[in-house]
Amino acid sequence: MRAARGSGAVSGTRGSGAVSGGVLSERPSWRRLWSDRVATGVMFATVLIALLPVLLIFYYIFREGLAVTNWEFLTQAPPFSYRREGGGYVNGLIGTLMMVGMATAVSVPLGILAAVYLVEYGGRNLLASLIRFFSDVMTGVPSVFVGLFVYTAFVVPFGFGALMGAVALSIIMLPIVVRSTEEMLKLVPQEIKNASYALGAAKWQTVLRIVLPSALPGITTGVLLAVARAAGETAPLILTAFGSITITTALIGEPISALPLAIFDGARTPFAAGQARAWAGALELLAIVLVFTLLARVAASRSSISR
Repeated sequence: MRAARGSGAVSGTRGSGAVSGGVLSERPSWRRLWSDRVATGVMFATVLIALLPVLLIFYYIFREGLAVTNWEFLTQAPPFSYRREGGGYVNGLIGTLMMVGMATAVSVPLGILAAVYLVEYGGRNLLASLIRFFSDVMTGVPSVFVGLFVYTAFVVPFGFGALMGAVALSIIMLPIVVRSTEEMLKLVPQEIKNASYALGAAKWQTVLRIVLPSALPGITTGVLLAVARAAGETAPLILTAFGSITITTALIGEPISALPLAIFDGARTPFAAGQARAWAGALELLAIVLVFTLLARVAASRSSISR
């Protein structure tokens, strides 16, 4: 009986804890409950404070831009006078698509090749270290400096135009593609590469058929984010594309517009019609950047699922 009593269930309460069946189950005290609730409230308050400026920006852009956005705005160029109402930024949309497209065609292959060299071939030699260093430096350089460099090195001797704007945007995109692709390639398991080598595949075959397809969702994410960054740049295009109120398709020798340039020109005018078109252009540019950002998030989610 004593042994049974000694090994039996002991239940009782002492303070905020309870012993039942040999297991100690503590009930949280009111201090812990209130501290948890206060910490949760502070966390939500800080998140709301951080999101408030972004929400206000979105609200004002949608409120002002939707009032002007229509089919005419999406299909016509702006009028010759900022005072006149009507017209749109189709010239800026065409210029943005041209310059961002050419910049993507140049920076994405070069960035992926550089990242493959850094991960698979370069290791930690001097050239690889220099590439990583300059990629990190170029990621944080203000874009106006890129515009000044392209203006001095290319615009002065060869002339301005869409091609020079694409050169400036490709310089901005290249380090983003290099660093994001490098990080994605590092996530490919070494076991997969070893299995490919064990089957007799060469290194270039392993990189081309195993490594790059495995990291493709993450690479796509980095590319889309770089495209979104380039689509919203204004400062380098002021010095390379110059801007135009007409639709231009020439690659060099003629000024060409872009959505950021058209928004900049319209926003600094004192006329209500020009400012209204600038709001609509900002909404159009925001929609383009949001589409690329959402596509990047979808690609990132697929990358995490595949891993």
